[in-house]
Amino acid sequence: MSAAQTPLGGRLIDRVLRDDALAEALDRVPGLPTIMADREAEITMEMIATGVFSPLKGSPTREENECIVETGRLTDGTPWPIPFTFAPAGRNNAEAISRLREGEEVLIIDRASRPVALLHVREIYEFDRERRGKNLFGTSDPSAHPGVSSIFKRMGRYAVSGPIELIRRADWGAFERHRLTPRETREIFSRRGYQRVAGFVTGANPPHLGHEYMHRVALEHVDAVLLMPQVEMEHSEFIRPYHRLLALEALTDVYYPPYRVVLCPMRTNYLFAGPREAVLHALVMRNYGCTHALIGRDHAGVGDLFDMYAGQQVFDSYSQDELGIETQFFSEVFYCTRCRATATERTCPHDTRYRLQISGTGIREVLRRGYLPPKEVCRPEVAHIAIQGVEPPTTDEEGRGVYPVGQTMHALFPFYEVAGRLGGDLRREIVDVDSMGERDLEAALLDVRANSDSIYRGVFDEVALANEWGSGLTERWRTEAREILVDHQAEVVRRFCEQQRGTEEGIDQLTGLTPEEVDSDLHAARQILSEHPRPLHPDKARHRISDHGRLPPYAEDEPPQPPDEPHRLEDAGSVDASDGREGA
Repeated sequence: MSAAQTPLGGRLIDRVLRDDALAEALDRVPGLPTIMADREAEITMEMIATGVFSPLKGSPTREENECIVETGRLTDGTPWPIPFTFAPAGRNNAEAISRLREGEEVLIIDRASRPVALLHVREIYEFDRERRGKNLFGTSDPSAHPGVSSIFKRMGRYAVSGPIELIRRADWGAFERHRLTPRETREIFSRRGYQRVAGFVTGANPPHLGHEYMHRVALEHVDAVLLMPQVEMEHSEFIRPYHRLLALEALTDVYYPPYRVVLCPMRTNYLFAGPREAVLHALVMRNYGCTHALIGRDHAGVGDLFDMYAGQQVFDSYSQDELGIETQFFSEVFYCTRCRATATERTCPHDTRYRLQISGTGIREVLRRGYLPPKEVCRPEVAHIAIQGVEPPTTDEEGRGVYPVGQTMHALFPFYEVAGRLGGDLRREIVDVDSMGERDLEAALLDVRANSDSIYRGVFDEVALANEWGSGLTERWRTEAREILVDHQAEVVRRFCEQQRGTEEGIDQLTGLTPEEVDSDLHAARQILSEHPRPLHPDKARHRISDHGRLPPYAEDEPPQPPDEPHRLEDAGSVDASDGREGA
């Protein structure tokens, strides 16, 4: 069972004080020096104490910190990509740290001065914020990356290392009903008999069809999926965490089989650390009891700082044996209106004209402008909730969103740049995304709503019209329309033939056309007739199928003739076979 999935390090860390140990610790609290932790540090300590970050027991020493930053491993070689260094900022904290000595015990308190944890000081050292930013996020510029900005805002010059013991778990408020520790998820997996579980971590975006595609693929060969939305978001624009959780509940309630999904909010901050955060998430999934980790494109990325698939390529630096979890990677998922399915470059041959990209950023921006995204990229039940929680909730006074309209168009509707419509012919010139405005977004949304279903349906209708012989399903009006078109075009050909003969006999046709122009018009009319779709009568198709064993063989240069049948085209004999009528 899933309980056999060992945590990283072989043992699930538990450093939560209980019963007598907790009472003894609280007795010591009044005489201890204190350091105030911000919310992120408080959450991190809870994650360490409850085993989410096994095998970590506390804040790393200088040697451990530098080893993780440089190599993505602990000093013993265990994979660990991000050091959770405790370097609290603020003048009061700096003064408290300056008085600490190695071997002492310090009380960590929250902003309300409530006790959070005990930290047993192992080492105090100067903290290199620039180096941390460069190695973890690829830049030391606070303006270029939210993770680097966070380092300089919330971390001080000195770090305090040592194991921690948790006194009080933070209140999770509205998320409390979904709160699960690794020990609790493992108990659920064991009780339900799950052998194989795939973990999936998601951040600021509402659940969309790209996520759903990954879950469904995984559910074909695992027993369940552990959905882990991150609910601590320090980001200027996103879907509020509780709305994302409600949207996930709506999705799983309507579209997922019961007892094959476990919802487990992950109260860790979204670091936007790209490849390193992808590895961290995989290890956290393992600690929660997962056997598989689902990793999509641009996992935990931000802007263009990381390659789209850096979050997958980083796993080449680790063996599967040492990670202890099987990774499953996914290419960029889109919706193909020609396939009428979600697909990737690996599974779909059709070009941009038929595609709707699935972009969480694009979905958020459409919601922010007051529209629901296409049903092909986001379920309506999800969008219904997500639109209530988008931040900021609307555009500014000048109608500007967080991102320009053109960027949203490129993220969701690439067909609009190259084609006149969804599935249409190519434009003479590609449309510049910088020139796009609100009307273009509305036009694209209306086009998708009107035509995303009709492309594949139209293909089916054409094939059915050309092949079905069962009269019970025949769309007689289509056959009649084609008969009328062919009859009318045959009459056009006949009239020009008469003009041609009259001209050759020296009779003035009074049309104002020269003989050359008549010849040209006749040639064009015959070409149009030859290209007109032919009506297929049910009895002709029945004869073709049921009597195929009795039809005489034919040479390649002599196409088989349909059986004679009295209908409106019977007069076609007055037109040459070259007019294209014989195939009618």
